[in-house]
Amino acid sequence: MAELSHRPLRIVHAVRAPVGGIIRHILDLANGQADRGHQIGLITDSLTGGARAEAALAEIAPRLALGLHRLPIRRAPSPADLLVWMHFWQLLGRLKPDVLHGHGAKAGAFQRSQPYRPSSIRVYTPHGGSLHYPPDTLQGAFYSRLERVLMNRTDLFLFESAFARDTYQRIIGTPSGLVRCVFNGVDAAEFDPVETAADATDLGYVGEFRKIKGADLLLDAVARLRGAGRPVTLTLGGDGEESAALQAQIARLKLGNAVRLLGHVKARDGFAKARLLVVPSRGDSMPYVVIEAAAAGVPMLAANVGGIPEIFGPHRDGLFAPNDPAAMVAAIEAALANPAIAAIRAKALRQRIFQQFSQNAMVEGVLAGYREAFAGLNKSRVR
Repeated sequence: MAELSHRPLRIVHAVRAPVGGIIRHILDLANGQADRGHQIGLITDSLTGGARAEAALAEIAPRLALGLHRLPIRRAPSPADLLVWMHFWQLLGRLKPDVLHGHGAKAGAFQRSQPYRPSSIRVYTPHGGSLHYPPDTLQGAFYSRLERVLMNRTDLFLFESAFARDTYQRIIGTPSGLVRCVFNGVDAAEFDPVETAADATDLGYVGEFRKIKGADLLLDAVARLRGAGRPVTLTLGGDGEESAALQAQIARLKLGNAVRLLGHVKARDGFAKARLLVVPSRGDSMPYVVIEAAAAGVPMLAANVGGIPEIFGPHRDGLFAPNDPAAMVAAIEAALANPAIAAIRAKALRQRIFQQFSQNAMVEGVLAGYREAFAGLNKSRVR
């Protein structure tokens, strides 16, 4: 079985929603693996993503030798999951992958609950997923139990941060399969500097509008700053399930003249629209927006949460306490009062990303994990 690691592999990636950093990670990985001669397939949800997902998937489709397959994969558990599971089973029977790589809780569960196939490995990258739900809640208890059932049906766990690995082991347990950490990475073009636009606001946010991303906390911080006599302005670049709630919050806080909404925007275009990027996350494993901004040399503040400190490394003076608008306010005031310090930190962070967060290193690290897992295939498996 170990000889499989030395020939081109048939790799099927599966993910629920084709949006956000998780699909960015998969597309980068799929492109890198295809460049190295492997045959790639992708299974993803047909219910979400809209035109943006359609465009991204259409771009990668010609490179997917094993095809692009879209199924109605709902976020919450549903009776329809059984039918989707059967579609997975039929698809995998036709595709005959050597590597089944599930990303996120739902797709990871579908992949790992399939019957064992000779000479194939099951790989799982949680990307936060079920780990975002506290285990003392009903949802958290359900997801934690499911993760424990599937834990030892997994040949290789690939975590994008030490934080994600440690959180998994604390909440779920220590897997019997291989456990490896491989940082997300960016390509060479993303190190080109971003030129600040003439109409840039003081602050910027780029990302999905989801509760966990904390854009509402940033709005609260802007309201506090303006209430204290500091007339800061903010650009929000993004969209998502919290869009209506954020617009209502802007109206309630009377921030209509202070906040600009761009809708979905490419990260670098969003970076150009502000002089200081703020990442107010309540929880994150290894967010691409932080890596992208650091690579581009964008002055930035971020919440001290999840895997973000692993990106900042020794430059943690740019981090503030999470879920705390007052701490965010203090960090923003300090950065705006002395922009030279934020610029120096941005330059140092750019060098750190260049050395440790390259896309090439990410692809090679994942493939190295696959090879290790193949080498251990002869060991006993839990069925």
